[in-house]
Amino acid sequence: MHESSQTVDVDFVAIRYLAGGGDPAWITVPLHRACGWSHGHDPLMPRVILSSPDQKTLLRLEPDPEGQWWTIHHTAGPDRPAWYASFGARTPVEIIAAFTDALTDPAGHPSTARTPFELLDAAGWSPPDHSAGMYRSPDATTFVETDSGAWLATTMLGRKRPVWQARFSEGTPLHLITAFTAALADPAPLLRATSPSGLPTLNPVLISRARQKVPAVEVASALEDRVRALAARHKAPAAAPPALPRRPSADPGHTR
Repeated sequence: MHESSQTVDVDFVAIRYLAGGGDPAWITVPLHRACGWSHGHDPLMPRVILSSPDQKTLLRLEPDPEGQWWTIHHTAGPDRPAWYASFGARTPVEIIAAFTDALTDPAGHPSTARTPFELLDAAGWSPPDHSAGMYRSPDATTFVETDSGAWLATTMLGRKRPVWQARFSEGTPLHLITAFTAALADPAPLLRATSPSGLPTLNPVLISRARQKVPAVEVASALEDRVRALAARHKAPAAAPPALPRRPSADPGHTR
């Protein structure tokens, strides 16, 4: 990232589900500092483990070349079975954050939430060949499907090049999956460093990169702004996180 004393060069990448993973601190730091999730300290292990204040939900971020890097497990309750969600390494953190932000929202389940497929339909996604239980992105790289209560989102580059996958078990609260699909289909670009190494493709037919100079203080403060916005929800439920997340600077307490 080229920078001066006042501005930094960044890329705004669209389509967002091909923007690469981004900085995991965008998720882990607010969970800890704004939502009260606790974490252990194990400097010998390249992983992050966070548990919710009520000890019912566990988030694990662990590099796994053979599987999902992000996993969230929630214990069973009196009226709901246990459930889990997982996300591949190249799932954009802003899309995962939509799920965790909904999970930690003290306002709870929104009574007027639309279904995951309704949001995709409104965003121009369509069932491939009128397939029941599946929707496809307009560029045909990403699919969202459901079967027997479980949900699966997959981004592919061709038939044999999976980019990332998100999995939601049966019993995952529907409003959390809806928050995920809303972020997935959002046309707003994601901010990334100018190095293309983190992007799964540079194909201009599939993605666009608009390079801009952004005030350095704005990039540096983005994570703090997000933490404050999420913390404010516990005092004023009507408060909302920033509409367009910006890539935060590295957090000294974060490991990957």
